[in-house]
Amino acid sequence: TFPAWWKASHFMISKKNNNMPKTEDLLKRIGQLEKETGIKRTIFAACPNSPAVIRASLRAAKRNNAPIYFAATLNQVDCDGGYTGMTQEAFTRTVRFEAERINFTGPVIIAIDHGGPWLKDRQRTEKWSVEDAMNGVKKSFEAAVLAGYDLIHVDPTVDINVPKGEIIDINLVVKRTVELISHIEKFRKEKGLAAISYEVGTEEVHGGLADETTFDTFICGLKKGLIGVGLEDVWPCFIVGKVGTDLDTTVFDTEVASRLTSKVRPLGSYIKGHYTDDVANPEEYPLCGMGAANVGPEFTMSEYRALCELEDVEKRLEAEGKVAVLSNMRETLVKEVHDSHRWEKWLHEDELGKDLTELTADRQDWIVATCCRYIWQQPAPLAARAFLYANLERCGIDAESVVLGRIERDMDKYFRAFNLIGLNDLL
Repeated sequence: TFPAWWKASHFMISKKNNNMPKTEDLLKRIGQLEKETGIKRTIFAACPNSPAVIRASLRAAKRNNAPIYFAATLNQVDCDGGYTGMTQEAFTRTVRFEAERINFTGPVIIAIDHGGPWLKDRQRTEKWSVEDAMNGVKKSFEAAVLAGYDLIHVDPTVDINVPKGEIIDINLVVKRTVELISHIEKFRKEKGLAAISYEVGTEEVHGGLADETTFDTFICGLKKGLIGVGLEDVWPCFIVGKVGTDLDTTVFDTEVASRLTSKVRPLGSYIKGHYTDDVANPEEYPLCGMGAANVGPEFTMSEYRALCELEDVEKRLEAEGKVAVLSNMRETLVKEVHDSHRWEKWLHEDELGKDLTELTADRQDWIVATCCRYIWQQPAPLAARAFLYANLERCGIDAESVVLGRIERDMDKYFRAFNLIGLNDLL
């Protein structure tokens, strides 16, 4: 139950349409179309974990005639290049160039996903102090705003100083969320830059928003905090909800999603879903009023599977005497993933301390397939891919199109399930 001062009117952002941030404008127009047609829609967000995924996302959006949303973590894209090798400016430029390449003119939203202290692997492994971690995130946010990002997910729900098994104090999450949003707004205004949108919260068990009571406490505290620093007109368009999907589950909980949606819609926000990869019932998202949903590791697996299938073709051609030297694509990827050690953070409790080779075959396959995103841009995988593509091209096979096609196919089901096909014409 919200306090008496809690009224929806406090949350409706009073901006003229021409000054409305792109994400909120898109959500508003989708809402207007729903009133006119009765069709509910959910925005599809892809995590840009490789150049191939970026290219495939734009190609799929063009073919489906729909908007595309890129949600980039600080591990993927950051001031140090992240594991994609792209800074914020390089990322926005890459997206622009790829869109121009295929003449895609539909809406493109570029966002930070999970921006908060210690959510960048380097900060966690190097055990950065609170001050250094917060300052590092602020620097990343500044670079994103300067690069033209449309939305920032503010997520200070991790604290390496909280003992294992305990959950961070939700009031501390609120305090840091307000501090980070306040910093962005001050920086943006000083630079004379356009307004941006915000996303808050997390679906992670460490995040403190896993149960609905804490969810309510967070929302109330956030509004009070923003008013307290003079940001009464700033409010997130997305609040992340724990809607049944996580690393090990793929069933979207329609009951919880509908309940959370009913809480935040009167406040001007939408629930955002994370871990939507391979979800069993994606068509339920729009029916429950979900504003958007993120999909990421699934497309790394799509890319990996396509490369492995192409390597099988390469081996058959080599046996026929049509290929001189094999690329060793799969072997290279397995070695690079293993040597990166970044796969270790995805181990289950009963797997801790084990080497990758000691895991079951299914777990090894899953870890390699999903953790390839960390090493795609390393020299050895790049060289192996170039070798594979060249071998197949010599035999009349367009390998890159095969890889992009596999990723696009796996994206198409979200455009379809989220009722996005043809939306650009209606916008």
